[in-house]
Amino acid sequence: MRIDQYLYNIRQFKSRSIASNACKNGHIQINDKLVKPSKEVVPTDLVKIRKNQIWKIFEILSLPKNRISAKLVGLYCIEKTEISILEIESTRKLSSNVFREQGKGRPTKKERREIDNISFDSYLKD
Repeated sequence: MRIDQYLYNIRQFKSRSIASNACKNGHIQINDKLVKPSKEVVPTDLVKIRKNQIWKIFEILSLPKNRISAKLVGLYCIEKTEISILEIESTRKLSSNVFREQGKGRPTKKERREIDNISFDSYLKD
């Protein structure tokens, strides 16, 4: 099964095209390697997903045939992310330090990239 299809089926993304774009943008890794949307996954693979400046880690248990209900997600993957609530809050505070004057409008492309590149790893290094 393709990685973009798998992520859509286990409800990590709202649509397969969003999952595919996440792969293309480098937000998805399998066994610590960046992958294309067409990469085939097998049980026991470790999948890393970057969402909201946090890397979530999942181990694949089995492959669903189609999109499953939220209650059944635990049958197909185990989340192995080891981030505490304090770490999540500190990441949110870090990204909220980006200040824009009221009425200035949307951020420019450069400013959006800077906001997206703020990561928890850089916060720990400081």
